[in-house]
Amino acid sequence: MASPAAYTYLDHAATTPMRPQAVAAMLPFLSERFANPSGSHRFAREARRAIDEARDVVADVIGCRPSEIVFTGSGTEADNTAVLGSVARSGGTAACSATEHHAVLECVEKIGGHTVAVSAAGEIDLAALTATLQRAPDVTVVSVMAVNNEVGTINDLAAVRKVMRQHAPKALLHTDAVQAACWLDLRAITPHVDFLSLSAHKFGGPKGVGLLVARQDAQFAPTLIGGGQEAERRSGTHNVGGIVAMAEALRLTDANRAADIARIAPLRDRLVDGLVANVPGVHETVARDRKVAGSAHVCIEGIENESLLFMLDEASVCASAAAACAAGAMEPSHVLAAMGVARELVLGAVRFSLGVTSTEADVDRGIEVVAEAVQRLRRVRVTS
Repeated sequence: MASPAAYTYLDHAATTPMRPQAVAAMLPFLSERFANPSGSHRFAREARRAIDEARDVVADVIGCRPSEIVFTGSGTEADNTAVLGSVARSGGTAACSATEHHAVLECVEKIGGHTVAVSAAGEIDLAALTATLQRAPDVTVVSVMAVNNEVGTINDLAAVRKVMRQHAPKALLHTDAVQAACWLDLRAITPHVDFLSLSAHKFGGPKGVGLLVARQDAQFAPTLIGGGQEAERRSGTHNVGGIVAMAEALRLTDANRAADIARIAPLRDRLVDGLVANVPGVHETVARDRKVAGSAHVCIEGIENESLLFMLDEASVCASAAAACAAGAMEPSHVLAAMGVARELVLGAVRFSLGVTSTEADVDRGIEVVAEAVQRLRRVRVTS
């Protein structure tokens, strides 16, 4: 097996490498600073102080009050809490875009909610949202992701909020912003929403820790009870090291975002342009001015992505077909289906995604390997 350094990693939307500074911030809490922050002795108080300091850092980057931060075990937990918790508290039901991550979509389906159509670019259809809210006055929470996890499309949350003010003024707005932190200033999103979800491993933090922003007037029933942590909004012993590392990763992401985008966007363009030039039948899924800088989602004619991804893996190139959570199932993407992409193209969909560690060498290697693999697959298809 090749060493990690030998891999060409083009799957940052699935997870990002941890930032060294986040690792360094986390390590003391895995060794000498191991105390339970719910305790009463001085070592527990030190751990609790570290959480409070991390909460302040995170709140500053997001643009909310520290008291509005609820630390969770994942972005999925944050999404579940926002949708199911708000409905449990206020009654009614939920609505979401048809391209949401399954952490939102399955919650909405479970409670008999409504899915809203999207455009060919994957943006929520505001006219369809209007019709849904007019038809279903019992909707008490609407969930629309800031950035789509598969194709990178950016949603206009200010426009969504405007529609809700007109047709569901008492409903709460949740955004799954898990894919947004690397690419968008969260302070520009927060004023438009009542709930916002993040997951640390998408921006250089560790897996197994996330957060939910619950604005001061956004009430919800907790989904985890029994310990009273997080002001009784989320019970369970805090992952102190994970929270501290997440705060450091988010701080660095925010500080370096503009420079990172300026460097990564041309790499993304080089990758997609190189694929189009060297592989006949490559279609860029979403226009670049409508998606984030790290997204290079394409559909390739005449191949099956499962076979292509196997060959890329054999060549130590990392990519994916859809959301990382669904990769093992290899089912056709519900996102692309909702966007109206032809099924024959959906079967050849591949998500390449770049991040802070991406280089020109990664891009050039990716183009080379994909071109060779597609050529081989098409040759086999013709001769079989």
